[in-house]
Amino acid sequence: MGSHILDRLCAQEIPTSVLLRPTSDTRFVETHLAGVEIRRGAITDADTLPPALSGVTHVIHCAGCVKARRLEEFYQVNQAGTRNLIEAANRAQAPIERFVHISSLAAFGPAIPADPAKEGQAARPVSVYGKSKWAGELEIRNRCRAPYVIIRPPVVYGPRDYALLPLFRAVRNHIRPLPDRKQELSIIFVEDLADAIMTCLTHYSAAGRTFFAASRDVVTGRQLAAKIASLMGSWTLPLPMPTAALWPVCLAQEVISRITAKASVLSLQ
Repeated sequence: MGSHILDRLCAQEIPTSVLLRPTSDTRFVETHLAGVEIRRGAITDADTLPPALSGVTHVIHCAGCVKARRLEEFYQVNQAGTRNLIEAANRAQAPIERFVHISSLAAFGPAIPADPAKEGQAARPVSVYGKSKWAGELEIRNRCRAPYVIIRPPVVYGPRDYALLPLFRAVRNHIRPLPDRKQELSIIFVEDLADAIMTCLTHYSAAGRTFFAASRDVVTGRQLAAKIASLMGSWTLPLPMPTAALWPVCLAQEVISRITAKASVLSLQ
């Protein structure tokens, strides 16, 4: 997501600073780094944030933890890291004119097409990730002095995405996963999301509001796999994936993650 936002900032020749950790993967932003100011630090390192915000007038906060080895890591990044950034923004010498925070549909919790999520409803997150993103939203609402916007994207897909890459690889290898047909998903193309974020960065009526950002279409995992196979022109063999069968798979992945010390999106959560 961040690389697509940076594409738009650079295309519009907006002077931009980026916050990079020592371990940041820069492969998707490498071509832009010569034309932007690089500030070193991390949202989990509060001391690095005041100098990182020097001269900054608008903040797009799209850093976040989507997978973790330990559940508390979600809160360390998504809540405490957000609080660190807000406090630094509040202390900035020049007032921050707009603070755009990228949350998640998970912060609200699940809904169904017959009764879709609405911005004014009470949040009811069900996962630790979602609860940590909701906690980050509360930090914004309770602490941020700058005019802020909160955006809640659902599943984000498109170029440079690794989360859905296994599905594309499976189809390329002629396997078409068939997850639970009842699970309906909201999705958004990453370039559409970047456009929405850029609009919220400056639009006068966006300040103080929370937005869901999603395609109008509601899809299932089976429909996604079928569409990918169609567009790739790949013949596939169906692989049923009943929900009950996913429990041992996720448990095994969680054990592997602890052994290898590498977080995975697949877990019991």
